[in-house]
Amino acid sequence: MLEKMGAWFAGPRTRWLTLIVWIAVAAILTLTLPAVGDKEKNNAPNLPEDSPSVVAGELIKEHFPNESGLPALLVWHREGGLNEQDYGHMQALTAELAATPLEGQESVIPLHEMPAPALMGMASEDGGTFVLPVSFETYLDTEIVKENIHAMQESIERLTGVKPFETAIDSASALSVRFSGPAAIGVDATGLFENADFVLMLATVLLVLVLLLLIYRSPILAFIPLVGVGFAYAVTSPILGWMAGEGWITVDGQAIAIMTVLLFGAGTDYCLFFITRFRQELEREGSRWTALKRSYKNATGAIAMSGFTVVLSLFALLFAKYGAVHRFAVPFSLSILIMMIASLTLVPALLSIIGKASFYPFIPRTEEEARALAAAKGKTYVRKDPERKVGAKVGSLVVRKPWTVVIVCLVLLGSLASFALPVKYTYDLLSTFPDDMPSVEGFQVISEAYAPGELAPVTVVVRSDGEAPADVAAKLSEHRLVDHVGEPVVSDSDPGLTSYSVVFNVNPYQQEAMDAIPELKEAAASALAGAGALEPKNNVWVGGQTAEQHDTQLITTQDNELIIPIVIGLIVVLLLAYLRSITATVYLVATVLLSYAAALGLGWVILHYVMGVDAIQGSIPLYAFVFLIALGEDYNIFMISSIWQKRKEMPLLQAIKEGVAETGGVITSAGLILAATFAVLATLPIQVLVQFGLITAIGVLMDTFIVRPFLVPAITAILGKRAFWPGKADISTAKPKELGK
Repeated sequence: MLEKMGAWFAGPRTRWLTLIVWIAVAAILTLTLPAVGDKEKNNAPNLPEDSPSVVAGELIKEHFPNESGLPALLVWHREGGLNEQDYGHMQALTAELAATPLEGQESVIPLHEMPAPALMGMASEDGGTFVLPVSFETYLDTEIVKENIHAMQESIERLTGVKPFETAIDSASALSVRFSGPAAIGVDATGLFENADFVLMLATVLLVLVLLLLIYRSPILAFIPLVGVGFAYAVTSPILGWMAGEGWITVDGQAIAIMTVLLFGAGTDYCLFFITRFRQELEREGSRWTALKRSYKNATGAIAMSGFTVVLSLFALLFAKYGAVHRFAVPFSLSILIMMIASLTLVPALLSIIGKASFYPFIPRTEEEARALAAAKGKTYVRKDPERKVGAKVGSLVVRKPWTVVIVCLVLLGSLASFALPVKYTYDLLSTFPDDMPSVEGFQVISEAYAPGELAPVTVVVRSDGEAPADVAAKLSEHRLVDHVGEPVVSDSDPGLTSYSVVFNVNPYQQEAMDAIPELKEAAASALAGAGALEPKNNVWVGGQTAEQHDTQLITTQDNELIIPIVIGLIVVLLLAYLRSITATVYLVATVLLSYAAALGLGWVILHYVMGVDAIQGSIPLYAFVFLIALGEDYNIFMISSIWQKRKEMPLLQAIKEGVAETGGVITSAGLILAATFAVLATLPIQVLVQFGLITAIGVLMDTFIVRPFLVPAITAILGKRAFWPGKADISTAKPKELGK
């Protein structure tokens, strides 16, 4: 059946039909549907609606509208103290905002209605810094917030007659102004991803092209995988854009950026798997038609199995409750599915059309063709010794000393994995930004002039039957991380609700502030209980950025505990169905899990001890796990498939040796390309992508150079026939070849 499919997609006539169909589909979809980049939504909520911080936020928005919203903090700063002219410019700005509100603007302090002494009293103790908050609607589109910030920036430059946003914050005497707070942080985060997908695509294409040219030294062959990936992207992008336009999925800049890298990295791998098999068959069979059919028969199963492993693993992200992770599922899995189809239809058709010229100038030939060519040139034909290849030497080592190989690999990977135990995680959004980012500079000024918590105060709301207990504010103030608590505010719409603005004395985005959220809730509940309130814990709500990050941490942990077992279960089912061996399934999964732990450990060593990172982003373990487990199994499947096929024709040890030798080159090439594409993420000025790209690249390299060539085949050699249990070993009894001394 597979040979017939190969003949259909790559036959003398149907090859052109295959190419035309792909061109037509890509063109129609591109012309009729929007590109996925046109449907980005970078302000989509990440937390479920029933999260405590979200519930608190809705309550605050309904009953305390002046304390809700998305604040943009205008940080005015002048070394030596702000002057009367500076305060006059602030008053002129608030007068304009009050007279002509910006789109989505909710509130602004009316400085223009206040006397000068009152303004000076709101400044920092040294009089050098003033923070002016401007609040917008909570879920206002990020692009609109960006336009609003730009409009305020233009107004300030017009009013002051200078460009304070370009002035260094440590300037000796000049006025500097920066935007900070949640609104500005969101805009800066979006700006980091602006055009990231295009930059990543360009960098990835150039990198893959260079690597393919270095590996295969064939200009035509280097472009064939890129053509396949390009068509897959041309089909994937409009489909995702259409789905996003219909409201079925939500896509953001981060998802598109990683999807681009994944598509080019994994997609090139699938193309290489088929191309390598085609070249091997051309060295055995002179007819390209016969070689293509045999290639299709021998490579399709491994490619399809590898593709479905990645697709299902990534699709499991749909179970995530955290929005940013949930949004990855469809773009990632769909792109890999389409790429897998392209590698089994379009790529064979292209190889059929171009033929042996694909490999120019190093065209593969059978031994007879090589002898005839040498004779025609008057040269003596020298047969290449396959035993001299690196892959053959590795295969010989594995089958001669399997126990030594296994012990060395386990000690190495286990040692690296031990460094994953003390890894520290953070959910601090600011730590992902470069130090020269405007919102980060604004936060630095705030933290030096005021309590750091002024950047994002926490709002605590309590319900009481009568007047709120007087000691609620006192209980909150007793917490060691609280700088001060604002005056209680009673809701106009519901007098039973009272809110308190709590300002931390530490960065509100750091872990210790997040850990204080349940403690603040407990403190307020204890005050209510002391006043005789019933069910005090159910009458306390905590909202704000810090509370949202606390919920993010809890939900991320829940997602890890749910999705990781699901991914492992899916891979186990697929391997059992493909290999029909419980034993092989167990050690294939176990080796990749060990490789993942080792990659996380080595990644932490590099990030923490070399790059000075105090903690990695909390989302990294799940991201890296899904990618490394799925992509790592790709290489295991491709290599073990070769052993499974050869063991019917030769003794098992010989099959292992030749399987390692046969797949060594292509998997090494594919691993280098995939690792390099993920490493491209480290070029972006976003720490979460730097960390993800580094750890994933390390994991891919470990699978490529340790797990696949050494650990897995050595375990197979040790187990022997037991590796196929409970299926039939079905091993050839032919006389073995020399395995090496």
